[in-house]
Amino acid sequence: MAARKVQVYLPEERVAQLETILAKHSRRFWRETVPGGQEKYTCVVQQRYTERLLDELESAFADEPDFTAHVELLQAVLPPVEENSETELLLAGDIKPPTALERFFIRDRLSTDEIYDDIEESLHISTSYLLTVTLSAIIAGLGMRSEQTAVVIGAMVIAPLLGPTMGMALAATVGNRQLGWQAFRTMVVGCVLAILAGWVLGLIVDIDPQVPELFNRTLVQPDDVALALACGAAGVLAFSRGVSSALVGVMIAVALVPPLAASGLYLGAGYPAEGADALFLFAVNLVCVNIAGIATFLFQGLPPKSWRLTGSVLAMWALLLLLLVSMMAGSLLLDIGELKLALP
Repeated sequence: MAARKVQVYLPEERVAQLETILAKHSRRFWRETVPGGQEKYTCVVQQRYTERLLDELESAFADEPDFTAHVELLQAVLPPVEENSETELLLAGDIKPPTALERFFIRDRLSTDEIYDDIEESLHISTSYLLTVTLSAIIAGLGMRSEQTAVVIGAMVIAPLLGPTMGMALAATVGNRQLGWQAFRTMVVGCVLAILAGWVLGLIVDIDPQVPELFNRTLVQPDDVALALACGAAGVLAFSRGVSSALVGVMIAVALVPPLAASGLYLGAGYPAEGADALFLFAVNLVCVNIAGIATFLFQGLPPKSWRLTGSVLAMWALLLLLLVSMMAGSLLLDIGELKLALP
């Protein structure tokens, strides 16, 4: 992912401004006249310059009704477009040079628009999404019931909640309220459906509530917090670099799908306390994944539209995590106290 091909369509009277912008962000661009009174410019852009080029194009031409920009991944370029300090373009006076930390984190990241396009497709409540959530929950529930870890992993690979989870983190990072609401709505529908699927399964089959693969989803330990934080960070890192969604799904679904399926399974089988504990684990994991996701997006240089909004959302998630961790600590202390009273 060393380079992108960016195609821009504009009326002829705006090409002078466009050429000035392209010269700041690309080494090669060429012009072509197309039907409809427009000019088409195609340029080869290094990966690290794609974000700032798209930002400046949007700022300059957002009010132009005939403006269109396309971004495509280039598998190979001859002569090659190298990603190193020697190939850096000279910065114009209105472009702030990136720090060493920013350059390190954004050098192989997809642009914000590319990440948005990848995520946006999975935020629609479609028939496919509903079926995928249902099947994933059933697979996870049956796998935990029969202690078949490989089956549970199968539910993780399906990863129906991957898109909404990443969408919520991305929306909070860049301050996109519409994207955040859409991701939240899709997440809620998916969670309710997963619990219902597990509940129906619990009504049909007999379960042993002490089966380790299932019972472990009712326990919330400090290492579960660390696991969820790692899942969120790893998921964003892989997603923002275009890694296969199946791999990302393994990292994310391990913290989300099994607890939901376990909660429904316990509720359907008549174990409400265990069902609530599994739901509590899901809540801890969801909060941690979002905190780690937002932080990782910020470290990668995604530009927030409003630091106040992004900071407020991050603070809200942090307060929720603090509350949940306090409840977890209180439960652990209560269990220890009951154990001491039970000892002779």
